[in-house]
Amino acid sequence: MNALAATNRNFKLASRLLGLDSKLERSLLIPFREIKVECTIPKDDGTLASFVGFRVQHDNARGPMKGGIRYHPEVEPDEVNALAQLMTWKTAVAKIPYGGAKGGIGCDPSKLSISELERLTRVFTQKIHDLIGIHTDVPAPDMGTGPQTMAWILDEYSKFHGHSPAVVTGKPIDLGGSLGRDAATGRGVLFATEALLNEHGKGIAGQRFIIQGFGNVGSWAAKLISEKGGKIVAVSDVTGAIKNKNGIDILGLLEHTEENRGIKGFDGADSIDPNSILVEDCDILVPAALGGVINRENANEIKAKFIIEGANHPTDPEADKILRKKGVVILPDIYANSGGVTVSYFEWVQNIQGFMWEEEKVNKELRTYMTRGFKDLKEMCKTHSCDLRMGAFTLGVNRVAQATTIRGWGS
Repeated sequence: MNALAATNRNFKLASRLLGLDSKLERSLLIPFREIKVECTIPKDDGTLASFVGFRVQHDNARGPMKGGIRYHPEVEPDEVNALAQLMTWKTAVAKIPYGGAKGGIGCDPSKLSISELERLTRVFTQKIHDLIGIHTDVPAPDMGTGPQTMAWILDEYSKFHGHSPAVVTGKPIDLGGSLGRDAATGRGVLFATEALLNEHGKGIAGQRFIIQGFGNVGSWAAKLISEKGGKIVAVSDVTGAIKNKNGIDILGLLEHTEENRGIKGFDGADSIDPNSILVEDCDILVPAALGGVINRENANEIKAKFIIEGANHPTDPEADKILRKKGVVILPDIYANSGGVTVSYFEWVQNIQGFMWEEEKVNKELRTYMTRGFKDLKEMCKTHSCDLRMGAFTLGVNRVAQATTIRGWGS
């Protein structure tokens, strides 16, 4: 099942549990606005190249729309729609005053030079500058983009609207980026895991973890979990997978990946088949890479007791059913990986105030938001007698539905 079908299905189940009016349900599903623009740039060799840029703005009932911009060759409209919708529910679960959006450009950033990427980003910003804004839609980095991309968007946008650091988040620190933003999603995964284990009378120390994906989220989660005494027994990334039942030296692995651009060849663990990483023996599995990796083919073989979804949509609905029957507890993505968007919100707040926080304050506030989010989620589970995924969806959808109704929906 693709990301859009799965997100729509979860939304409809949540809306049924909440007893939403069918007209309101339909209104909440339809995106507020979809933008598609043509971006033509001169390449370094003097030839012209054309790309398609897009932005899906899903909902703004609770505040400005918020979501990443990705540069990827296969930008699939359905997936972008699903991710924009997911951002609406995610920001509502985190109780931050945003709606959802997502966008990007269909291009392969590895085949473009830095100056070509800059020209492309600036042309894209010129085409959408009057449709984004501090109180309208606030982009952030995503796959294939980063702080430098945000710096270009900020600069181009400011030419039209005056200096506006709050128009994007995930910026370089020197341009108003927030301390603690880099580690935020991984740190959020740690706080979410602590909240869940606490509920079960356990702590991080001594638990055996598998981290699938060693990019920004996976590597920070692994580092912070191991600092708390968690034992990381297996890790994978695009270059391969490794395992050490006595625990992997994460600091050593981080040094290795820095030098070798991947975990392959790390001598502090044995190399294993990357396809088997999800079914290796552990207590807690953290999928932190791509969507749809846990499906009906492998769900039966998963040995973890807890799954913390660091990635977006890593578990298919069919796998969800199988794992629920097995008694596996799944902490859903719209709560578990919301640390990134929460600290993006802190960055936006700091920019609007013109007053920057110390990193300690950022991390303390993040812990408060993640802990409160888990408590709110559990309340919904009790109210509707449902699992954590439906608890999160009912929490998010209910907050957006209430905001929409109070604002005078349909009038």
